[in-house]
Amino acid sequence: MSIPHPLENPSSNIENAPVSTPPDQLDVIAVGAHPDDVEIAIGGTLAMLVRQGYKVGIVDLTDGEPTPGSPGPEVRLAEAAEAARILGVHVRHTLDLPNRRLFDCFEARVALAKILRKYKPHLVLGIAGKTPLASPDHWQASQITDAAVFYSRLTKWDADFDGLSVHTVRKQLWYPLGLSSIEIPPSAGHFVVDIGDTLQIKLEAVRAYRTQFPPAKESLFLSLEGQNRFYGTSAGFKAGELFLSPHTLGVRDLFQAVCPPAHV
Repeated sequence: MSIPHPLENPSSNIENAPVSTPPDQLDVIAVGAHPDDVEIAIGGTLAMLVRQGYKVGIVDLTDGEPTPGSPGPEVRLAEAAEAARILGVHVRHTLDLPNRRLFDCFEARVALAKILRKYKPHLVLGIAGKTPLASPDHWQASQITDAAVFYSRLTKWDADFDGLSVHTVRKQLWYPLGLSSIEIPPSAGHFVVDIGDTLQIKLEAVRAYRTQFPPAKESLFLSLEGQNRFYGTSAGFKAGELFLSPHTLGVRDLFQAVCPPAHV
């Protein structure tokens, strides 16, 4: 059965805003290779950021199609729209790049950089790296995101960016994607975000992808919750999501950073 999608053209530069009027500027943009990548990895963090009053967007580089469980792009995009609504994010774009054939190239970099120039986020969240035995698109998305952050701030390139003004992203963070390991990285530069209050919202958003996670894959939700419980416990939270920083993180209030208020 075909589910009608709220977007008019699911084949090119799609925008879905769960709110009635999309904001002109976003505080945070999270980038994934496919619809559901961002929800699985950091859906709890995005829901928490929205609760805290930040303007949050998601960019999917592809529509994730074809895929074995989905009858077509319109269904997958309808699921993505529902997941975005559940998380409360303000804008969702799906770029017209090819699933399964996603490669880091100039055109892909520019397509994402245009979104960054349009919405001018302070913070960009991207996939941390390779996901062995899973889609190679994830690694390509990581490289595309890194390059797009750089391209966004380059001057004297107006013709390639439709005249969109340059924008410098203040910070970039990476998020690991996958359940193959729940080991905390041994090196510095990682931290855990408290999602104790939004874990169930995250799981509900992932469940919106009914074609990708039918009842036969219920074990994924047990694994995902277990991973988030492990990360959270390692930092003194009920549940958490792991992030990696390419730069040294600074602290102005040491006490608040290492002794946050206890969560009842």
